[in-house]
Amino acid sequence: MSQNRPVKRLGVTAVDAAQAAPVIQNTPPLPVIDFGKIGMTAPGVPATPGSLPSADTVVLCWAEAEWAALQHVFVSGSQSMSYSAAGNSSWPGWFKLTTPNVPAGVEGGYWGYYRLVTLGQKNVLLFKSNVHLDETNGQANLEQLVQLFAKSVKPSTVLSTGTAGGARTGDSIGTVNVVNAGTLLEKGNPSTWPTYGNAWAPAWGLVRSAGLTQQLMAIPTTTADLQSLAMQFNSRYGKNYALTQLNPNNLCNGAPVPAVNNLTPGTSLLTATSFAVANTSGNYQQFACVEMDDAVIGEACKKVGIAFGFVRNISDPVQNVALPSKDHGLWGEIVYQAYGFYTSYVGALVACAILG
Repeated sequence: MSQNRPVKRLGVTAVDAAQAAPVIQNTPPLPVIDFGKIGMTAPGVPATPGSLPSADTVVLCWAEAEWAALQHVFVSGSQSMSYSAAGNSSWPGWFKLTTPNVPAGVEGGYWGYYRLVTLGQKNVLLFKSNVHLDETNGQANLEQLVQLFAKSVKPSTVLSTGTAGGARTGDSIGTVNVVNAGTLLEKGNPSTWPTYGNAWAPAWGLVRSAGLTQQLMAIPTTTADLQSLAMQFNSRYGKNYALTQLNPNNLCNGAPVPAVNNLTPGTSLLTATSFAVANTSGNYQQFACVEMDDAVIGEACKKVGIAFGFVRNISDPVQNVALPSKDHGLWGEIVYQAYGFYTSYVGALVACAILG
């Protein structure tokens, strides 16, 4: 794994996240993608201009592993991609967006990286965001980023993709949940938390196809690697948990074919700005997942009249309610670091099929 900046996760401090990435042995590459079997042509990769181009859709991701998966699916799927690429901090053909004025609080002082691709006759702008809700002025900065898209890119739709914590107690690692609404966790009664939804619905024909199922990759968990992750967790944090305690209902075991669920309409995801992890008690089971940006993206899109959807993959499933909440975040971070590259591939491929 790369030694690049780790991505902050819910409930994980900067010191915790800076720990060396966990080691697993079963690390197959992402496969070559046969788009013809899915019923679509491979994305086109025109030269990307040096300023934001217009596009029909913006596809957002956030973390390096998510970025690598987006690069593989939308740009370089004719070749396999090694596990070591998960932490790459740059990709050829992508441009860093440093203008217009980047507001205070944005990490690194730039908006993110972008790349133009085509799907049929549609232009799609891929965007690796460097704006995060949990940073100083995060909500205002995310809203400003959406306003920038509205002014310069003029998309009809914004899709946010990437990893998330599980919320539904039956969703195993690698599950992809697609929704068109986000709920912002706030202090007080959950019934008062604001939800931002819209009428966007995913095109599901290609997602249902047998060809896509063949291209989906089982998350390559093994009993030996999960046991090793438990040992690394215990050693790092001075714990003595058995794998069965850390992996309730074997939710960290990848299914032969990851589940892909269209939860529109009716199910929202949960966006949190601070520690919030779902557990086996079902504390957040009414939501599709738990993540850190999308409800604000939805709120901002509604203000400027852009449709929006969220394609989130479960990189760390619900946690054992019997364990301390601090350990939920720490174990989730280790599982995410080990397998987020693979879960992100599944999510990116689903997003591509929705748009294709």
